[in-house]
Amino acid sequence: MNVTVRGKSRLYRTVTFDAPCNRVRLIEQRLLPQAFKIVAARTFRETATAIRDMIVRGAGAIGATAAYGLAQGARTFQGNDRRKFSRHIETVYSTLAGARPTAVDPVNAMNAVRQAMARGKSVEEQQAIALAAAEEFANADVSHCAGIGQHGAKLIRNGMNVLTHCNAGWLAFVDIGSATAPLYAAHAAGKKFHVFCDETRPRSQGATLTAWELAQQGIAHQIIADNAAGHLMQRGEVDLVIVGSDRTLGRTGEVANKIGTYTKAVLAKRHGIPFYVAIPLSTIDWQLRHGRNIPIEERHESEVLGAWGVVQTRRAKGGARNGKRAYVRVANPTSGARNPGFDVTPAELITGIITPAGIFKPTQLWDRRHELGFIP
Repeated sequence: MNVTVRGKSRLYRTVTFDAPCNRVRLIEQRLLPQAFKIVAARTFRETATAIRDMIVRGAGAIGATAAYGLAQGARTFQGNDRRKFSRHIETVYSTLAGARPTAVDPVNAMNAVRQAMARGKSVEEQQAIALAAAEEFANADVSHCAGIGQHGAKLIRNGMNVLTHCNAGWLAFVDIGSATAPLYAAHAAGKKFHVFCDETRPRSQGATLTAWELAQQGIAHQIIADNAAGHLMQRGEVDLVIVGSDRTLGRTGEVANKIGTYTKAVLAKRHGIPFYVAIPLSTIDWQLRHGRNIPIEERHESEVLGAWGVVQTRRAKGGARNGKRAYVRVANPTSGARNPGFDVTPAELITGIITPAGIFKPTQLWDRRHELGFIP
C-alpha cells in the first residue's frame, strides 16, 4: 500500500527480503501510528523473535516472514553436507514455527518452501530455491488478498456501516490485507461507507493499526471500545461485520482469530447481521478436525494489566521529535491476569468465508477443498 511519511508517499510491503545482506526487513508495527520505521532481522533467530514479540504480526505477514526466515537460515549454512544441512533446516523450522503457535500460515509457508527445496540436488541449489520459494509465497499472499477484495467488495453497499475487529489489513499481510481488502476495493470503486474499528484490547491493533491504515487510504472510520459493538448493533448502526483469521479449519469451517472475535460473532447472530471471515488460502488448516484442538496462545499478563504507547521526546539538536516506546501499568498493582490471545468461532455463527476463489459457507470448504488448494 502507499504510505505517506513526512509528506512523501511511496509503496511499501509489510515484509521484504534484503538478499545481499541476508536480512528480513519489517515494518516495526509496535511503533505505529506514532512512528513509521523499517527494521532488519539479521538472523533467523532474530526473525523468530520479531514474530514472537509482534514487531510483525498478522497471519499472512508472519507467514511470509517465516518463509523468508527459513530461507535466511538456509543461506547461513556453510558446507556441502546435505545431512548436516537437513538438521540445520529442522532447527530453523522449529524455531520459527514455535514463535506464534496459533496461526497456521507460518507452518504452511515453510512447508511450501521445504517442499520446493527438496528439488535441489545440492545444498547450494536448495539455498537458492528456498529464497525463490519464499518470494513466491509473499507474491501469492498479495495475489490472494487482491482476489479477496474482488469477491468481497460486492458485499459492501453505499451507506453501510462495517465493523472490523483487530487488524487484518495490509499490515497483517504482505500487502492489501484480508478483511480490509473488500473495503479498499469498494473504496476504489467509489462506494461510500463507514468503518467502526474495534480497539481490540489488550494490544489495541484496531485502534493503532487498522485506524492508521484507513486514515492513510482516506476511508471514513471511527474507533470504538470493544464493548460498544453490541450497543451499536442493538441500535441498528452496524450492517456488516468482516474479520480475518489466523487459522480456519477446512474440515469444519471453525475460525481462530484475535480474542473477542467469537463475542462479535455471537452479537452479530443475535442481531441478524451478516458476519464474514476473509482469508487467503494459506490460512486454511486441512488437518485438524476440531476447533478445540487449535493451540491457543497465552500471552504475558502485562498486556492486560497495562498498555504500551509512544512517548514523544525532543532530540538535543534541531528540536525534532523521536518516538520511544513506554509501558504504563493501569491495573491494580497486586492483581494478576489471564491473557488468551485468540478464540474460536464455530461455523454456525459465520455467514460466509471470503477467499480468493470466491465466497463459501464454512461447511462448504471441505467439499471445495481441491479448488481451495488442498493437497492430499
